[in-house]
Amino acid sequence: MDSSQSSSYYTLYHYFREQFVLPLRQWLYRFVRTVLLVFIVASVGNFVFSYFFYTPKMHRLQEQNEAIVRKYQQLEQRVDASLARLTELRERDHAVYRAIFSTDTLDIPGVYTPYSAEKYADAGYGRYAPLMTQVWEKMDALGRQLYLQSLSYDEIERLAVDKDLMAEVVPAIMPIDKNMLRGDIGAFGMRMHPILKRYIGHEGIDMGAPTGTPVYATGTGLVADQRPQTGYGIQIVIDHGFGYRTRYAHLSKNLVKPGQLVKRGEKIGEVGSTGRSTGPHLHYEVIYRGKPVNPINYISRDMSEEEFRAITESAKATTYELNE
Repeated sequence: MDSSQSSSYYTLYHYFREQFVLPLRQWLYRFVRTVLLVFIVASVGNFVFSYFFYTPKMHRLQEQNEAIVRKYQQLEQRVDASLARLTELRERDHAVYRAIFSTDTLDIPGVYTPYSAEKYADAGYGRYAPLMTQVWEKMDALGRQLYLQSLSYDEIERLAVDKDLMAEVVPAIMPIDKNMLRGDIGAFGMRMHPILKRYIGHEGIDMGAPTGTPVYATGTGLVADQRPQTGYGIQIVIDHGFGYRTRYAHLSKNLVKPGQLVKRGEKIGEVGSTGRSTGPHLHYEVIYRGKPVNPINYISRDMSEEEFRAITESAKATTYELNE
């Protein structure tokens, strides 16, 4: 190829490059730059708009969140109403149903204790987490208390079925004739011990009476124990069933034996001063479900002397017939 032809090709190449290649590159560059600028402007605009104004999607999400909050608030109101109603049922159970059967309120340790915070960790975080956690805590409390009340009513139902038998076995009379009492009845609960000279719990009541005063079973039951104990001296423990036991301590004489059936009003022993005692008196306990309770709450205060005599005479006659 001669020099003239090379010069022609070179000239043609530069012409093609100037006419087509360079303009195409410039056009692509301008196009890409324009697209980037539009994208940046659109992103900034979208950010600014989203920050100051709700987008349709955000508006829908906000409405859904508000609807969920309203539902949780309504649920919380219903749970609060149920808890209030359950409180009324519990008070009626204690003041009416259990008072009829002279039985203590049923309790389950920890039933009113809230669960740990870890149980509600799934509620999440954020502005709605406290509301959700609070509602779930109340629902759990409602469930625990419903379970307790259900067990309580089951027990009341069993007591109702055996109400005639229970009316006979529940300790409900004075263990000694009130005409034989000397001084005030010793209180139940914390007191200054007359011998130990320190405050300790007194699990029964003390009834001062002359030595030899008859002691009567306050309810029908089986003699469970009569072994003397250091503090109680000569004692008698009667198992009445339905969770009730009674203790008669510091006796001078025991007239029954283990396993013997005794009737309400039956003479079972005599007042004395055995064990840790400062004088003749009867230490009387009522034990329900293994825990000492105040015997005064079980003694029928409206019982007349004639009614008390009738009960003891009836028990004496029944005992005589059984021994014949």
